[in-house]
Amino acid sequence: MPEALRADAVTKVYGQGANAVTAVNQVSFSVMPGEFVALVGPSGSGKTTLLAMLAGLLSPTDGEILIGGEPLGEFSEAQRTRFRGRAIGFSFQSNNLVPYLTALENVELMLRLNGRLDRAGRVRSRELLERLGLAERMRAYPGQLSGGQQQRVAIARALIHQPSVVLADEPTASLDTERAYQVVETFAHLIHEQERAGVMVTHDLRMVKYVDRVIQMMDGHLSQIISDRAEIDALAAIQSGPLETSAGATQAQGGDNGNGDGT
Repeated sequence: MPEALRADAVTKVYGQGANAVTAVNQVSFSVMPGEFVALVGPSGSGKTTLLAMLAGLLSPTDGEILIGGEPLGEFSEAQRTRFRGRAIGFSFQSNNLVPYLTALENVELMLRLNGRLDRAGRVRSRELLERLGLAERMRAYPGQLSGGQQQRVAIARALIHQPSVVLADEPTASLDTERAYQVVETFAHLIHEQERAGVMVTHDLRMVKYVDRVIQMMDGHLSQIISDRAEIDALAAIQSGPLETSAGATQAQGGDNGNGDGT
């Protein structure tokens, strides 16, 4: 089976000369269809920069990223934008929902942009929101949703156009523990069921219980890849809270946007 995603010696350097900072340094790994991978590490380890390069939002200084065997670096900006809209799903930590569209319309937007908003797509949009616990909130606008609900709409939007690769940046940052487990479990199930390749950046090591491999980064380097199921479960078990405190992690510990409902 061909790889869905591959990073070959990917490096990202910001600045030049004495001011140069290497955010990602010679990172190589691949993800197969139907495989869900967690990308973990402390702040400043390079994981978010790496995720942006995998999404085609940043270009590597050196190395190559391939999606379904297609090298992103050989595309023009216009070609990369079209390819990204078709082959990559991305869930941002900040959600980036369109404020004047309902939850359902935000999910359908990806299909509309790809010219695939047909009857089957509308049905699939509703079913996906239902699976994410938003059956009663489809007609609500983002401003009427809690942070956790907005996050789940963003996840549905990332999956709806059936991309070959799905990337998620801290998808549980605004969720309480119970809802975080539910969302990542559903996310993992959909990736496995639909044979997508999934990469999730997370500070919350409890969530790695749902992934197939854990890729750890430190100071821009890939420090280790954990594939053994027992080791992954042990890693998830040793943490009772997020790996480090951040705005999102604080919300996750205290509830959803301060309201405690986690929905």
